[in-house]
Amino acid sequence: MEVGLYTFGDIGKDPATGKTVNAHQRLKNLMEEIELADQVGLDVFGLGEHHRPNYAITTPPVVLAGAARTTKHIRLSSAVSVLSSDDPVRVFQQYATLDNLSDGRAELMVGRGSFIESFPLFGYDLNDYDALFEEKLQMLLAINEAEKLRWSGSDHTQRVDGLGVYPRPVNGKLPIWIAAGGTPDSMIRAGVLGTPLALAIIGGAPRRFAPLADLYRRAAEQAGNADKARVSLNVHGFVGEDGKRAADVFYPAQKAVMDQLGRERGWPPQSRAQFDAGTGPEGAMFVGSPAQLVDKILGLKDDLGFDRVTIQMAIGIIDHAEMLKAIEVLGTKVAPELRKAG
Repeated sequence: MEVGLYTFGDIGKDPATGKTVNAHQRLKNLMEEIELADQVGLDVFGLGEHHRPNYAITTPPVVLAGAARTTKHIRLSSAVSVLSSDDPVRVFQQYATLDNLSDGRAELMVGRGSFIESFPLFGYDLNDYDALFEEKLQMLLAINEAEKLRWSGSDHTQRVDGLGVYPRPVNGKLPIWIAAGGTPDSMIRAGVLGTPLALAIIGGAPRRFAPLADLYRRAAEQAGNADKARVSLNVHGFVGEDGKRAADVFYPAQKAVMDQLGRERGWPPQSRAQFDAGTGPEGAMFVGSPAQLVDKILGLKDDLGFDRVTIQMAIGIIDHAEMLKAIEVLGTKVAPELRKAG
């Protein structure tokens, strides 16, 4: 099993200390976090694209390129690239460039995004939300398949008559994952297209996603893509040598983020009791000691059939030293046990 991390590069005020972390400091800290993740043997580090004042990362490939030259083994991925409001040609070129800089370690995870700021920012109509993603995804996959692009164009993509798209990835093609939050149509799309699936689970009981993972695999099999089917579980969580302390470190930052989203989307503030329930065996948060995380992840593996798990530990503002400790524990205590189990 592969184990990794992802983050959006949160900035703002640390709810525990009151200290403000700006974009400059967060990005510097992030380089150290990716380097440590590489040193302790984690498999992948993903960065999400957002265009909001509380996140430092608007251009994941630029940040990942900064880490490419100081890491050796870890795969470098978006988590996600908002393809709907971007140009598939430029997205491919950026990640193919990253792939060459990193000796073939780049991955691309695409999705429609959980926020909408990029649509008006880049001149797109939210009424075209679904069509933009569908058409641009098809174009991106065509670019990945062949050096010379022949694309007839569509309502939201340009016509290209046999032009080359460069540079090409080190191994010929980029690994392109589709990120989805749990709609049946998204599962079927990923299976039919033969792309790996990143299943985002940030609420509810993870086990309820099992029918969706099965739907993805059935769609892949029926389309002749069974050999390409892979599932990544993308979750919120935090780990420490002591499970209770890990929860105490993670809770204020996680609550601050979820309460802000709640104010925007109309749900009430999170209580500590709700948080603690979410960290239990059937909850959506993967927080605790190494043994607790290993048990929880392996307890879901048969039902969900995933072969990668990536954890968003840097949600909100968490002390950099605490984050480095957590990364070390994840790489040295959790990942080896998960790999042993297969």
